[in-house]
Amino acid sequence: MIPRDFIDTLLARVDIVDVIDRRVPLKKAGQNYQACCPFHSEKTPSFTVSPTKQFYHCFGCGAHGTALGFLMEYEHMGFPDAVAALAQDTGLPMPDAAHEPDRPKPPPALWDALEQAARFYKQQLRQTPRAVDYLKRRGLTGAIAARYGIGYAPDGSPLKQVFADYTADALAASGLVIDGDHGRYDRFRDRIMFPIRNVKGQIVGFGGRVLDQGEPKYLNSPETALFHKGSEIYGLFEARTAIRAAGRAIVVEGYMDVVALAQHGVEFAVATLGTATTPIHARTLLRHTDRLIYAFDGDNAGRKAAWRALENTLEALQDGKEVRFLFLPEGEDPDSAIRTHGHDAFMRLLDDETVPLSAFLVRELARDRTLDSQEGRAALIKDARPLLDKIAAPVLASLIRQHIAELLQLQTDELVHLGIRPAVGRRATVPQPQRRPAPSLLRNFAYILLMNPQRANEVEPQWLDTEDALGSRVSELIVWLRAVGALHPQTLTQMAQGSPLESLVNELMADFLDKDENWDWNTEFDDAVIKIRSNWRRRREESLRSRPLNSLSATERSELIQLLARS
Repeated sequence: MIPRDFIDTLLARVDIVDVIDRRVPLKKAGQNYQACCPFHSEKTPSFTVSPTKQFYHCFGCGAHGTALGFLMEYEHMGFPDAVAALAQDTGLPMPDAAHEPDRPKPPPALWDALEQAARFYKQQLRQTPRAVDYLKRRGLTGAIAARYGIGYAPDGSPLKQVFADYTADALAASGLVIDGDHGRYDRFRDRIMFPIRNVKGQIVGFGGRVLDQGEPKYLNSPETALFHKGSEIYGLFEARTAIRAAGRAIVVEGYMDVVALAQHGVEFAVATLGTATTPIHARTLLRHTDRLIYAFDGDNAGRKAAWRALENTLEALQDGKEVRFLFLPEGEDPDSAIRTHGHDAFMRLLDDETVPLSAFLVRELARDRTLDSQEGRAALIKDARPLLDKIAAPVLASLIRQHIAELLQLQTDELVHLGIRPAVGRRATVPQPQRRPAPSLLRNFAYILLMNPQRANEVEPQWLDTEDALGSRVSELIVWLRAVGALHPQTLTQMAQGSPLESLVNELMADFLDKDENWDWNTEFDDAVIKIRSNWRRRREESLRSRPLNSLSATERSELIQLLARS
């Protein structure tokens, strides 16, 4: 569970204009910003973003919300992921309770076991000349080994001497040992050890590489309560600062590629863990940078691996983000390329020899097809259709469709008749014009209250006319604001999602967009309270006077006398 005060602090720090403008270019329009709505097709901008209210609203389709809501809708993120993305942008550390809320919290013994094993492996590296010589032959220095925490796991089962209780459940649960038919033994033996860290820098598993010949060449920790191969990225913790400085990240295939590149000054490299790049990997990396490069061998196997990476990246794409592919000469990998040709030559490859995802996509679709035949063109359209439907960036998807149409000598709209849908926003429903409620004393009071929730205690819910539909809803709003406390309006908007008050709060936030920055909230609030209380007294007096005097209790009679004295 993510603490409420953390959400409040996060939304107070983030700038919704910056968050949205990085994905949907905005233009200044008076005190607000506008764009054509990313959630439905339109020619005239009706999507409005307020920098002062930190809220967006589309007057065409009704899409609305905070920076968090925008990320969830536009990026298809869950709430925790959206919070984590904004927290990373603002430099706020996520609270411990917010991580992996749907999973049982792993016991401390698992973390402790991995940390203790890592210390042991590092110690063994210093004491094993054969392992040190291997790293030196690969061009690695002690400094780079220390930076990545590289170690060595001796042959046999030396962890028996490391852990007082070698039979402890935590050793198996953390993936350090295997329980076989003939007893328990160490998983990693006679291997160079690479600790795998999560984004907080905690060790969640290991990768081990053989020193000589042997299979498997690389061995990873198994799936555990801490380690999930499809979501962890090797070297990301160590590379975060370099990725920000370089403005890009390069994804390579092995641990040695990462550390070799870092050794030669290319410190923004990371690797997936013995598996194809997953959508989770791609989304994580694109949260860290706007430019992502996948590096592969130039042979047939490398091209197939690159295609799998492309397929799994499509749903993570965002307009304004750039994904490219680097194909190295056959027989070379990033490790050998940088050791052979040096830093400057490798950087030139990154700058001049990469292929944009869009170009790679179309090139591979057209590969080995005869496009001057109807059959070849039909086959390309058939294969393109599911890929284009996966692309999460609507502008990029439209441009790729246009490229394919030109390649096939068709008009873009002809592709629609051939089964390739146009790139539209994420909302499939046809937008209905949004009819805004007429201004009223009660509505003005309600949105002033939402901007000044700390003043909810100055108003009694019974002052509102509960026979009026809006009065009843505003009364509920007062009770709710008292319960949740004085939070920022954008936090209240986020908290109202999914509650009975969601529609009211969203309507009120849309009303805010028309209000001038210099509007005197407090004076308006004071005036509204006076009028609401006066109206209540009038209704109360009429109610008491309409009843026979002998039916009134002593308290009600006293109340009526006081009301008559005021009138």
